[in-house]
Amino acid sequence: MAVSAALGATLDTVYTAETPEGIALELRPAGLVARGYAFAIDGAVRFAILVAAASVLAAMSRFGSGIFLILFFLLEWFYPVLFELLPGAATPGKRALGLRVVMDSGLPVTPAASLVRNLLRAADFLPVLYGFGGLMVLLRPDFKRLGDLAAGTLVVHANAATLHGPLGPAEPLAPPRALSTREQAAVIAWAGRATRLTEARLGELALLAGPIVGTADQRETSPERATRRLLGIAQWLVGRR
Repeated sequence: MAVSAALGATLDTVYTAETPEGIALELRPAGLVARGYAFAIDGAVRFAILVAAASVLAAMSRFGSGIFLILFFLLEWFYPVLFELLPGAATPGKRALGLRVVMDSGLPVTPAASLVRNLLRAADFLPVLYGFGGLMVLLRPDFKRLGDLAAGTLVVHANAATLHGPLGPAEPLAPPRALSTREQAAVIAWAGRATRLTEARLGELALLAGPIVGTADQRETSPERATRRLLGIAQWLVGRR
């Protein structure tokens, strides 16, 4: 059993980040294969743009050649930055594979971080064909290349997020007094985030609901006890008896 648990921990690629609000985010870093396919798609897109530009600029002689070189430079270094700073935080290739770039904290990538991670592609490319970058991705459980390490970013699978999840398990418990519609909605919304909040944040919010939990003195109530009672009230409010 111990060996199985150790292997499970090794193979698990879930990366947990905690936001300043105390919300625990489960991120799934993208591996070498998914990122390789995304890179190939982006390469095809950039190649198609260059071919189309070359056919238009060919008639402009040396001036056209200069414009082509500038376009090549912009596509090589700022194509990823542009798309990563858009709402989807992903290039067309990453978007096709369901990937996006985020900060280590799970927050949206910043302009400085996006610029750093893409400028360091030159280091990841060494000694040839992204040798260093591919090796780093294979060796690290969070699949970071050198650019990601320097910028503090992650490439993750973008899953659709839901605001409220299933209520945390607890024995249904009637509230000590009649609750207003607004109070009922607040309790149910809190319980729906029980699987996403850290235990400390969950208990802190439960203590703030002392009148609803039914404790005369919050100082005599532990966060764990307050959490259990408030989860029980939430179960009662949704009709479970």
